Amino acid sequence: MIKSGVSFGTSGARGLVTAMTDAVCFAYTVGYLKHLTELGEFFPGCAVAIAGDLRPSTPRIMKACVAAILYMKGDAVMCGQVPTPALCLYAFAQGIPSLMVTGSHIPSDRNGIKYNRARGEFLKTDEEGMRHQDVELPDGWFDANGAMIVDKSPSQHVDVIPKYTERYKDFFGSEALSGLRLGVYQHSSVGRDVLLDIVKALGAEAIALGRSESFIPVDTEAVRPEDAVLAQNWAVEHGLDAILTMDGDSDRPLLADESGKWLRGDILGILTARFLGARSVTTPVSSNTALEKAGFAQEIYRTRIGSPFVVKAMTDAVGTGIIPSVGYEANGGFLLASDVIYEGRSLSPLPTRDAMLPMLSTLVAARQSNQTLAALTRSLPPRFTLSNRLVEMPTARSQEKIDLLRRAPEEEAKVLGLVAVCGGGLSHMDETDGVRMTFASEEIIHLRPSGNAPELRVYVEADTQSRAEELLAVAMNAVACWRTN
Repeated sequence: MIKSGVSFGTSGARGLVTAMTDAVCFAYTVGYLKHLTELGEFFPGCAVAIAGDLRPSTPRIMKACVAAILYMKGDAVMCGQVPTPALCLYAFAQGIPSLMVTGSHIPSDRNGIKYNRARGEFLKTDEEGMRHQDVELPDGWFDANGAMIVDKSPSQHVDVIPKYTERYKDFFGSEALSGLRLGVYQHSSVGRDVLLDIVKALGAEAIALGRSESFIPVDTEAVRPEDAVLAQNWAVEHGLDAILTMDGDSDRPLLADESGKWLRGDILGILTARFLGARSVTTPVSSNTALEKAGFAQEIYRTRIGSPFVVKAMTDAVGTGIIPSVGYEANGGFLLASDVIYEGRSLSPLPTRDAMLPMLSTLVAARQSNQTLAALTRSLPPRFTLSNRLVEMPTARSQEKIDLLRRAPEEEAKVLGLVAVCGGGLSHMDETDGVRMTFASEEIIHLRPSGNAPELRVYVEADTQSRAEELLAVAMNAVACWRTN
């Protein structure tokens, strides 16, 4: 782990493609299976499901993972290039481990492997258990550069898409989106075709847009300017009620309203939780505080950023008996810890990020209330969040600067010019994940090193969109000097 430069973050092992050699990916996967062996979730003959996204390096890494499964005497079940939640839906139902080769939204020169347990996501405790495993590479399987020189094939192939599609059709019904004209931005998302099929299966008229044969790193938390322009143009050109898309491995949604404006993922999460009648809601500390102001949830739990933290907290919440218990992230991924009911039909838990459920729920909620998506969004308390990232910012340097803020928050916030801009001193500082500063004006600036890439994440919240945009620009300019000073 240390020598390869491939680190283990909140979404699994990730690194540069050049660092993720076949030998490194093989070793990671063997360590993963050794950990599961200690937990009683893997043994000789045990099936392990594997899938991947559409980035160029994925097929090679999948082969290395298959080889590791076979080396450990497991059965490698190839699910192909399919959405992460489709893989998880199948694997969790079978009670078998699964892994997804994906870098999610990060550029194609990087990739990753996301590991799951037999009935849920890898938690932080699992990461520690995996780190302690001793792994030896088999002789003669790799060359001096770590490239695999043996050919290993999966034990079997399984089509997981039909069950994934049926999950939503059975829950919402075949007329749920009837009368809506929807654009599906396909870019290079691995779920681009199944998304089109599902909205059609629910009765919508669907138009495929922007399909790409090269990988496009769509980040649902930091929408690219060109994607903002594309959505606005498509909305006008095609007279759309909404535009739907997902990130690379299709576990994070991105939904635009009738004007082509992309909705924030945490707003999508609030609308979905409200539509599903959630009584217990878990979300990271960075999510919009309109959740608390909306008042529909009996219990709200705030966690560190990353689905493993959300999964644990929302699962623990089920034990209190306050259900339905759901979770969501600011990137839009939605999770279920208990059954939810819609028009007498039940949807079973899926404790991993789901991109499909929040987009469909929000569209159905708007249609039921005879509102546009923009109008539905305006029904929430007026709080606006934005985020961006300072790229090529070494994690160690980000952490060093964050530590300075922790030790002298008021002083360092003044040095960065944040106190003057936010109109008052700090009223609260939350260190759950990074540093989240709430000022006397109730405006929020949150700084956090990314767990997956050398980036500093910047989040802001204010009472108006224009003020949030202003705050984000100020915060980004303030931390830009951290690269050199």
